[in-house]
Amino acid sequence: MDSASLFPVIKIFILTTAAFVIAFAMTPILTHFLYRYKLGKAIRDSADAPVFAKLHQKKAGTPTMGGVLIWVTALVLAVVFFYVEKFSPESPLARFNFLDRGETLLPLGALVASSLVGLADDWLNIHSRGIFRGGLSVWHRLGLYTLIALAGSWWFFYKLEWDLLHIPFVGAFEIGWWYVPIFIFIIVATAFSVNEADGLDGLAGGLLLAAFGAFGTMAFISGRFELATFCGVIVGALLAFLWFNINPARFFMGDTGAMGLGVTLGIVAMMTNTALFLPVVGLLFVVESGSVIIQMISKKLFGRKVFISTPIHHHFEAIGWSEPKIVMRFWVISGVTAVLGVILFLIDTTLV
Repeated sequence: MDSASLFPVIKIFILTTAAFVIAFAMTPILTHFLYRYKLGKAIRDSADAPVFAKLHQKKAGTPTMGGVLIWVTALVLAVVFFYVEKFSPESPLARFNFLDRGETLLPLGALVASSLVGLADDWLNIHSRGIFRGGLSVWHRLGLYTLIALAGSWWFFYKLEWDLLHIPFVGAFEIGWWYVPIFIFIIVATAFSVNEADGLDGLAGGLLLAAFGAFGTMAFISGRFELATFCGVIVGALLAFLWFNINPARFFMGDTGAMGLGVTLGIVAMMTNTALFLPVVGLLFVVESGSVIIQMISKKLFGRKVFISTPIHHHFEAIGWSEPKIVMRFWVISGVTAVLGVILFLIDTTLV
């Protein structure tokens, strides 16, 4: 292999490491700000969620909005190297620009936009008032996810003229305007599922780390090197975040992280045309959101619960599993399903 063919790998590893260092270095500043201004999470009222309140009351006041570390790091690296290439194209550093209209502009824009919406939700959770007491409701969030997904589907369908949907082991099909509702469903479902998984110290961060690693690998194999670099940057920032989020968490991810990264994960899956591998790679996200949906349907139709508390990680807490045990076991499963997803992708690539 010559140096030119190796450079994409070098670029991914260097920027992943840079993201880790930047996010790690930003943490003291962020935590000082969060603790100084008492931007702590409010725990749901015991009347609405008695099991959850009993299990997590001790965490009341722990700062939220930690997800800022992740999306700000990705934004800073993208902007810095974009302008390095713009104003000094002959510089060796110019080659580290990964902001590309066809690959990373949309996922980065969606990450920042949805993270800002999540930041507003975190603020409402801290300063609970009126109809937004406790932050945005599930229906508010679903509505916002749909609006963001609608904007993304417009970009794909009308700006990029993309209407291909790949069905594993079958092939890619032009589906016309059907691409828009399918795109919206995948983004909304992914964002909702990631948000539901953000409930224990380190849980969502670890699951997202495995998922972005898997889709970054798929992007690289598909020749989408800038998108793979973008995933690498998120992985690096997530590693730094997890250093401080492992039990007992110094701060929580908050909706500014869960909402932004959930939307972005769905978009990355669509951009690599591997969205139908999402249920495998993110199997635990499916289980988490599925437990919530099953609980809601059971209570509505039959007036009783299936689980002691949902999402399902709270059920395991309620039956006596320690928080670190749940998180570590979920991490192990997510690592296995991420690798399984990549294996299926490789098999599919060789067959179709």
